Amino acid sequence: MPTLEINTMIKADLKTCFDLARNIDFHKASMAHSSEKAIAGKTSGLIELGESVTWEATHFGVQQKLTSKITEFESPNYFVDEMVSSAFKSFKHQHIFQIEKNKTLMIDRFSFESPFGVLGRLANFLFLKQYMKNLLMTRNEYLRIKAEEIF
Repeated sequence: MPTLEINTMIKADLKTCFDLARNIDFHKASMAHSSEKAIAGKTSGLIELGESVTWEATHFGVQQKLTSKITEFESPNYFVDEMVSSAFKSFKHQHIFQIEKNKTLMIDRFSFESPFGVLGRLANFLFLKQYMKNLLMTRNEYLRIKAEEIF
């Protein structure tokens, strides 16, 4: 199961970063390039423990749906969203926030499993792992800029 870890240093406080990371409206804006929109469950505002959201987006030229649920939540330090249903076999996304030298270190740990056995593992190696890394890095940069504007 591939696991990505992306560290982003942000010149803003923990709460601002934490709230932006769980804000459905902000997520939509940060993923505008894939026409991502929330279509079911929590569709705007701040998502909380036990809540789920269903996203519709276009990736690889194909419209897809993904439902995830907040399974762990410790404001403003940590939350986890896990796949309920999607094209993935499974995924778990840990969002960790720590203070470091008056800045916030935002750590994303994203573990995923592709379907289709050997073909899925080949897709991970050839393009999917890098695609997911680029997607997370784009979103994190968008979050960093917004958080530093607010702060």
